[in-house]
Amino acid sequence: MDPFGTAALRDRVLAAWTASPARFREDANAEEDLARGGYRDRVLVELAQNAADAAARAGVPGRLRLRLRDRVLSAANTGSPLDTAGVEGLATLRASAKRDDDPAATVGRFGVGFAAVLAVSDDPVVTSRTGAVRWSALEAHGLAAAVPALAEEVERRHGTVPVLRLPLAADERVVAPEAPYDTEVVLPLRDDAAYTLVRGLLEGVDDAMLLTLPALAEVEVDLHGTRRVLRVEGRDDRALVVADGERRTRWRLATRAGTAEPDLLADRPVEERRRPGWSVTLAVPVSGSGDPAPLPSTVPRVVHAPTPTDEPTALPVLVVASFPLDPSRRHVAPGPLTDLLCGEVAAAYGELASGLAASGPGSLALVPGPLPAGALDARLHEAVVDVLAGTPFLPAADGTGTQLRPRDAVLVDGLRGAAEPAALGRVVAGLPDPAWWRPDLLRRLRTRELRLSDVVDELAALALPPADWRALYAALDGADREALAALPVPLADGRVVRGPRGLLLPSGPALPDGLDTLGLRVVHPDAVHPLLERLGAEEATADTLLRTPPLQAAVQAWEDDEDGDPAALGGIVLALLDRSSLSVREEAWLGATPAPDGAGGWARADQLVLPGSPVAEVVDAPDEELVAEAAVRRWGADLLLRLGVRDGFSVVRAEGVPMEPDSLPVLDDVDGWLDACQDLVPPQDVPPVVAELAAVADLDLVADDAWPRALDLLAADPATRDALVAPARLLTAAGGSYDVPSYTAWWVRTHARPGGHALSDLCAPDAETAVRALLDPVDLPADPAVLAALGLPRTVADLLGDPELLLRRLADPEREVGAAALRDVYAALAGLDPRQVRSPERVRVPEGAWSRVVDAVDVVLADSPQWLQLGSDLVSLLPGPLALADVLDLPLAAEELDHDVDGAGVPAAVPPAVRSLLPGCPATYEEHDELVVGGRPVTWWVDEDGTAHASTADGLARAVSWAAGAWDRRLLVAELLRTPELADDLLAEESW
Repeated sequence: MDPFGTAALRDRVLAAWTASPARFREDANAEEDLARGGYRDRVLVELAQNAADAAARAGVPGRLRLRLRDRVLSAANTGSPLDTAGVEGLATLRASAKRDDDPAATVGRFGVGFAAVLAVSDDPVVTSRTGAVRWSALEAHGLAAAVPALAEEVERRHGTVPVLRLPLAADERVVAPEAPYDTEVVLPLRDDAAYTLVRGLLEGVDDAMLLTLPALAEVEVDLHGTRRVLRVEGRDDRALVVADGERRTRWRLATRAGTAEPDLLADRPVEERRRPGWSVTLAVPVSGSGDPAPLPSTVPRVVHAPTPTDEPTALPVLVVASFPLDPSRRHVAPGPLTDLLCGEVAAAYGELASGLAASGPGSLALVPGPLPAGALDARLHEAVVDVLAGTPFLPAADGTGTQLRPRDAVLVDGLRGAAEPAALGRVVAGLPDPAWWRPDLLRRLRTRELRLSDVVDELAALALPPADWRALYAALDGADREALAALPVPLADGRVVRGPRGLLLPSGPALPDGLDTLGLRVVHPDAVHPLLERLGAEEATADTLLRTPPLQAAVQAWEDDEDGDPAALGGIVLALLDRSSLSVREEAWLGATPAPDGAGGWARADQLVLPGSPVAEVVDAPDEELVAEAAVRRWGADLLLRLGVRDGFSVVRAEGVPMEPDSLPVLDDVDGWLDACQDLVPPQDVPPVVAELAAVADLDLVADDAWPRALDLLAADPATRDALVAPARLLTAAGGSYDVPSYTAWWVRTHARPGGHALSDLCAPDAETAVRALLDPVDLPADPAVLAALGLPRTVADLLGDPELLLRRLADPEREVGAAALRDVYAALAGLDPRQVRSPERVRVPEGAWSRVVDAVDVVLADSPQWLQLGSDLVSLLPGPLALADVLDLPLAAEELDHDVDGAGVPAAVPPAVRSLLPGCPATYEEHDELVVGGRPVTWWVDEDGTAHASTADGLARAVSWAAGAWDRRLLVAELLRTPELADDLLAEESW
């Protein structure tokens, strides 16, 4: 049977080829190009497209079954069955039978799509309720080879001939498709490669087939008995739900359609110009919350027209549009129509984004990425971004429900961490809801970005009540602190200032009156928020108020302010100080606070003395240097002392002060100290500089009879003690440094008169006996550093610094000096350089246990105790080493006294026991019945050559002890000589 007239159609084709073999070549080349080129992998798409067109023509929901069994692919569909025109369309090239169909209802439009079956099969069959038709590559070769005019060309083409141009009547064994399908295409697969291709295409069938071919309502994939059904469960203009087994995918759609103006189609083929209708569909899967989801991995990232092209796209949606294609049917052809459709895709994109915006900021996933995938995609990106930038889909932060266009919106960098960023929506035009702040995405849509610091600058133009400012601070809390540094802040006095740093936050008890007159910037109580403190404002405690620069500046300048009110200023400072933990020790400027004096005037607090205080008892201070009694009763002594009023001596401090009279602080006799210091430093071309000066002031006010108490005060107060004991360090221009006595120590040593005596007449209270014999001890605590700074000696060695003074003290007949103390003093004097000592006119000599003062001309130095035996009323003997004679410029006894020994003695041996006791003593001595030296009887003598003489046992003991250099053993030796039988006991006792 041949219901579609295939024989006649076939004969016409063969006749045309016979008449024109070139036509044969043309048809063969065209079919080969399509099967091996543009449609090589489109068999499923083209079969689905034909099925969709059949359903559309019939006006029924399209159903398509794709089955692969026994290496045969079949595609059964519902819709209009095959007819003669359809067979003719399948058997021709570029002459679609659908040219008169409704362009909005059908997809096929080129008349070449069925050629895709030849990519996988040599023997395609189409069966329908109205009949069947088949094609065969083998039979087509035979038919073409039988034409003599074509034989040579067939031979040249190695048997490859146009297959679809030669339809054949179906075999009687071909049966109609099973219900409910109306048409079925059966494709025996050519080889393994065709099978692999088809299997892969079947496994990749997904929702995109139903989305790109809306006439299809169901696609069934049967792969060797394993069935998978994709079904449209709901569709409207804005949404589509696809069921794929248990999976349900909801797609959000945006569609547009229209008719192109003729001038837009002028560059297109004639048959395309007869179909001016165009359509656009965009689809994106959405989550349960309505947010866009990524496209499935099976959906090719290409533009569909409506079947897939080779034009890649990076847009996150499925793009389906009736773009014009080039002859390969794989690329979009440039031209006015493509330009129109790019704009319509962008318009649909804007509708899609606007519709999804209601679900929340997840819709920003539709914002195109920064890099397009190709030339066409670049045009789509540009158009889409332009439309999205002008589409109002961003909810405003002001809570009014306004939708902002991204290009009109404003993002604020640094605000993301704020507690309530949306609160700025009332004051920053165009601020979107914070949930939508995706700078990386909105930046592509031309959304402006402002720095938070710039927004803060704009806030200065606002006039808000203090409570509204506080609400704004609460909203901004947590934002970038550096950007908030210039935040406007309302003050209690009505001003609005920039920046919280240095402002004062009221809290606790009410602040004293008058702070505003000092320029203190106190935040309005209704605007106080913790953010201000985090940005540098300080709580207005008494401590912080006292440390504010304006208050300190007012205190330090009040003496030069003729219009100022010292009473008000002093009252403010005292009121704050009364509530604080500070004092002049931590804040030295407090000492400059005005305080009332006893004469009715005002003075710096640190220049006033507290009545009845320890220092007030030792200085002769006039009323104008005492704090007023009324102030003491009003504020209390403790508070006034914390303010700087003194109950002790004050210390003047300076750093880097040149050692010149005009540069040094005003201190009593400071010039004298300067002269004393310069005497201690080598001459300098440039005056030295005192690195740090600390000096006790007002020492000249101390009453003479109050100096003992004054010295107690100086030693007891750490500040005055340091000023007293620490030397001043002088720095020279040449880089040298010298320590000199402190001003305080120098002044006290020079001018103080404790008990009417200069300190040079006094010694330390714990001085050695010899020192106390010469100087009166001062009544001071035994602090070695203080005593040393005041120059109060403690040891005889301390007296050697001024030997002339020491000799004058020794020559003072009013002093009672014991012989032992005198011995210690002379022993120390003997160590001095004689050139440093002026010869004394009077000299103290021992007399028994004490001493007396005699004229120096009557004194000789006795360097040995033997000279005491030759003393006379005409000469006074001064025991001491020979060096003392040079120091005191005294003659030696050996020079002034006759000391010749009269007569020779009898040589005698020194007893062995004595020699054992005195190692180094002479072995012999000369024994005299009566020993006379210089005409005077003596008991012992030692010549200059070391010969010992003795007339008695005691004399022998002294002679050998002196000769042996063991004068301290003379009494022991005498005992040994008197009682030799005790020698062993006496020697044994020496062990101890």
